Amino acid sequence: MLKSTASRVIFRLAVLSLLAVSVVSVGCAQPEQQDLTIDAATRTQVIDTILKRLSDSYVFPDVAKKMETSIRERVAKKEYDQITSAKQFATTLTNDLQAVSHDKHLRVRYSFESIPERGQRREPTAEEREQRKRALTWLNHGFGKVERLPGNIGYLEFFNFADEELGADTVAAAMNFVNGTDALIIDMRKNGGGNPAMVALVCSYLFGPEPVHLNDLYWREGNRTDEFWTKKELPGKRYLNKDVYVLTSKRTFSGAEEFTYNLKNLKRATIIGETTGGGAHPGGGFRISEHFGMFVPTGRAISPITKTNWEGTGVTPDISVPADQALVVARLMALKKSLSTVPNTDFKADVEEEIQKLEKELAAMKSKS
Repeated sequence: MLKSTASRVIFRLAVLSLLAVSVVSVGCAQPEQQDLTIDAATRTQVIDTILKRLSDSYVFPDVAKKMETSIRERVAKKEYDQITSAKQFATTLTNDLQAVSHDKHLRVRYSFESIPERGQRREPTAEEREQRKRALTWLNHGFGKVERLPGNIGYLEFFNFADEELGADTVAAAMNFVNGTDALIIDMRKNGGGNPAMVALVCSYLFGPEPVHLNDLYWREGNRTDEFWTKKELPGKRYLNKDVYVLTSKRTFSGAEEFTYNLKNLKRATIIGETTGGGAHPGGGFRISEHFGMFVPTGRAISPITKTNWEGTGVTPDISVPADQALVVARLMALKKSLSTVPNTDFKADVEEEIQKLEKELAAMKSKS
């Protein structure tokens, strides 16, 4: 029960973050909910509203037009006429829209509970801010583990890039804890994304005080571009001149992909694991009707180095291995490299013993795959 409750809280926080900064982690699963029966009038209203929202807001207007043409053709062929399940309708529309856009952020959502109409955008009340702060604190701002592994290797695992201001002390504490390690492993295998400002904050700890250009986000509305750079000043210790390894899986998505993409392009980390999910288009959540909503990508990431992003392709690791083997592979790489710098023979013997243990573990994992 606690695990499912936490998942629901994380999803709701992701939606709150979406409303606040126009970025959402779609890696978070929605809680199971009761289905509803829909009729022809509902299907027509949902389709018309979705297509208008895409025409008004989708980051690529020409692709929005192609999606409209495709959906209208399906309507003319009566492809949706037999769908009476609200869940199935949302899934089918998502698949049909993504078949044209190839945009993994673009999704139609069904909700058994009524979706409230959003009023005019306003600043959150003091009570709402405090409630959000308590929830993020309870979740430790997305951070799950900070460890010093055998052989003096740092390990950091977190599941969401949350609020950069509220989570700044947690990031600083984590980075201070691993500061004395010989190498750092950052686990993104279960991270579904989040706030780009938090991505920039965590990246900042891996570079010197001179600002480094990480990423840009272009927004269709206002034809504007937001730039993201590392910070000159930080409350914690920087992790410099030591190797960093980032672990990835197919579940690594959105902001977690940006984090990985940034470090890979800047040659600051070795990426180990699987090609990531492939979602580089941030956006916003919109109410379609009482029981349908959608996430519409209204912007796109642009790397200052590649001039493009990872949408639809994902981030390819430097070392491709199954996600469940990535941590062992990273630990072996880090330990073998550290052998030449281990301060005394006793420590070196311990490291060599750990390497032998991990090599056996990896061999056993490979034999089962």
